[in-house]
Amino acid sequence: MKNIFPVLVTGGAGYIGSHAVLALLDAGWPVVVVDNLVTGFKNAVPDEAIFVEGDIGDVALMKEVLTSHKIGAIMHFAGSVVVPESVENPLKYYRNNTANSRNLIEAAVESGVKHFIFSSTAATYGIPEEMPIRENSPTQPINPYGRSKLMTEAMLADVAACGALNYCILRYFNVAGADPAGRAGQSTAGATHLIKVAVEAATGKRPDVAVFGTDYATADGTGVRDYIHVTDLADAHVHALNALVEDPEASHILNCGYGRGFSVLEVLNAVDRVTNMQIQRRFAPRRPGDPDALVADNGAILNRLEWRPRLDDLDTIVQHALAWERHLAERRA
Repeated sequence: MKNIFPVLVTGGAGYIGSHAVLALLDAGWPVVVVDNLVTGFKNAVPDEAIFVEGDIGDVALMKEVLTSHKIGAIMHFAGSVVVPESVENPLKYYRNNTANSRNLIEAAVESGVKHFIFSSTAATYGIPEEMPIRENSPTQPINPYGRSKLMTEAMLADVAACGALNYCILRYFNVAGADPAGRAGQSTAGATHLIKVAVEAATGKRPDVAVFGTDYATADGTGVRDYIHVTDLADAHVHALNALVEDPEASHILNCGYGRGFSVLEVLNAVDRVTNMQIQRRFAPRRPGDPDALVADNGAILNRLEWRPRLDDLDTIVQHALAWERHLAERRA
């Protein structure tokens, strides 16, 4: 029988964090959520989880939470995630994503927490030199968001080298969709993720969808990305936790994607299919720094974890995102 202990989820009131909370609870793990509710939503936290409103950069608070709840592992989602904003306000990202992570790791070490799972990003690779991208590909981020995450990866590696804990760094590709049972989804205002933007347009919240660039070196000229369903991603975190507990000497860096990319136009066509309507496209110049394609080599996660995607289908991802968007619209009505 595996050793079950309470798990702290930072940012558990946010989009991906709230799905991880559901996955942990579904798997039988007790959960404590810490979130400052700057971008998260208290109603996204299930009643079965303990909720603490607070800042992960507050070492004293985090030590109190970790010790009083006898936390055995941390899943760290809290942080800032908008790439253009990181260029405009880099210090915000180095505070929220790097400095606060450093404080959280300090609290974890001083409280004896042995397992740490970190929400990282494919932005750590920058403009990739090869496709699909492997975990040993060069990490050359081109924006403060990617650099802020890579710095935290380095801190975890250094702390693990001292024997204080083991870790799993999960580098996300493009996360989309919503809980199939309708328990959670992306509620962030002003979201920039393509599928979220597209289903907002499909429900009348936006007049159109901007297509940034049609001259990429791809089949239809628009950028290609690897989209992973948020519920599959949350499930990967639970499997990562199991792996860390089973082998406390091992740490991992793993891509989280399906190993297949879809272009912007293919995604919009999928939304058209699912909604049986035509979304208005607005063609705009490409954004600086956007690579032609970002697709994961997911061989490592399939080899190291007992994780297999269950929702690896673009139309399914769109259907779940659309159902959640309609739920939000009904809630606002």
